[in-house]
Amino acid sequence: MLNIKDLTIAQRGKPLFSALSLAVERGEVVTLTGVSGSGKSTLLNWIIGDLDPAFFATGELWLNAVRCDTLPIESRHIGLLFQDDLLFPHLSVGHNLAIALPAARGDAKARRQHVEHTLATIGLAGFHDRDPATLSGGQRARVSLMRTLLAEPRALLLDEPFSKLDAVLRTEFRALVFAQIALQNIPTLLVTHDPGDVPPGGRVVTMSDWQGSHV
Repeated sequence: MLNIKDLTIAQRGKPLFSALSLAVERGEVVTLTGVSGSGKSTLLNWIIGDLDPAFFATGELWLNAVRCDTLPIESRHIGLLFQDDLLFPHLSVGHNLAIALPAARGDAKARRQHVEHTLATIGLAGFHDRDPATLSGGQRARVSLMRTLLAEPRALLLDEPFSKLDAVLRTEFRALVFAQIALQNIPTLLVTHDPGDVPPGGRVVTMSDWQGSHV
């Protein structure tokens, strides 16, 4: 479970939100909506451990009974998927995935086999040695998602990950993302402006409702 407890974030003494509490269960996707400037990205930055020094925060972040807000970014085990794929252009598709694998994932042969199996599961069998520049937008999105998940995050943050895809690709990629979240059973926060991005039956929280509230 991802659990935010009594979070207040302020800038120059003015709070964006106060006493905010939110619990996200394993395998659940909670969608955050709100106008620009309402604090969505600031909240994600605090969760990941990269809050701008211009902001001051009090509160606690817990993940699977471990307090995380006092830990450095690399020790929080929280994945973040942006609207841009951010693939490394100097690495092949396979190597873009391999760098995310934990060190305990075996020798070079075992790691390559794992990457190739991953590519096959997302319809990209044989793409290990491809240049990322040759991929379509939908293919790049799939590789970026799996790179995030191969790092074995214990929670996932999605920051407008579908916004740059066309309607058909957006529908397909949504389905892939939500299927992988269910498979890995990780708590997820999704930031979006599009109601169509909300998974069926998913919980939606509007940032303006968080002023001094508990949800």
